[in-house]
Amino acid sequence: MPLFFGRKERTEEGVRRTRETWFGKLSRIFQSGHVSAETWEEMEEALVSADVGVATAQAVLQRARERVCSAGEAATPGLVVQAVKEEMLALLGEEAPSAKGLLEAGESRPRPLVVLVVGVNGSGKTTSIAKLTRFFQESGDKVVLGAADTFRAAAIDQLQAWARRLNVEVIAHQPGSDPAAVAFDAVQAAKARGAGVVIIDTAGRLHTKSNLMEELKKVRRVVQRLDPTAPHVTLLVMDATTGQNGLAQARAFTQAVACDGVFLAKLDGTAKGGAVFAIRQELGLPVLFIGTGEGAEDISPFDPRQFVEALFTPLAVDSRA
Repeated sequence: MPLFFGRKERTEEGVRRTRETWFGKLSRIFQSGHVSAETWEEMEEALVSADVGVATAQAVLQRARERVCSAGEAATPGLVVQAVKEEMLALLGEEAPSAKGLLEAGESRPRPLVVLVVGVNGSGKTTSIAKLTRFFQESGDKVVLGAADTFRAAAIDQLQAWARRLNVEVIAHQPGSDPAAVAFDAVQAAKARGAGVVIIDTAGRLHTKSNLMEELKKVRRVVQRLDPTAPHVTLLVMDATTGQNGLAQARAFTQAVACDGVFLAKLDGTAKGGAVFAIRQELGLPVLFIGTGEGAEDISPFDPRQFVEALFTPLAVDSRA
């Protein structure tokens, strides 16, 4: 059975806790069967509680109200739900970003595809790399890993442990060695072995942000000696359970290195799935993958429409109501 069989079900399971809390509140809001000024206020409160963010929630609801008003019909719970869904989808965008196109197998994709993974320590970075490895393996790609988080011996050990489980090669140096040298060797090894993808882990220290910025820039420069277009995709791993707090940490990485998109880890463990909208609005980055469990197979490429529909699944409000 293909790894991504039942992707819709994986997404629904990933947002289950969010759906049960904040959209559970919305269900109660609409029990009265009519829409009032208080309805909109309660909707904003529900969205903010799920870490959509105050500014983002207000913007979405304002546009939804305008959409309902322009329809020329009396506001009903069904019309409001549909308007909010459409505004959320518009915020996320339905078009697949160029980075997502690179991640899809095909002759036009660079070989090896160099994926740089960044994110604060504890965000689920190593496990997310394992999930990405499994994703590429399912597409038929040979994967090489680069353990360029050399400042933590545990990071190297964790990546090597996942590599053994996934039966892939990991390029690692001694703890404390030059991360850029590891990245260079990993790309070189991927080329020599005919691998389709090389995934490079990086350090996630935030207390030395200036050093981290320079280190990440150096990794990029050194990798470009082997391929001037690399890294082809830079993924920022964010912990969904940190919600709005994670945005401040994420900004440090987006300042250090140009990120193409977000891997939202631990989505299944939080009721703050609304962070997806805040990420798009405040960081300007698309979510490319979501982590839907603890196993390497618990990954789903992010589909905006599927995600929004999954959030509203319990709100099967008749549009005529």
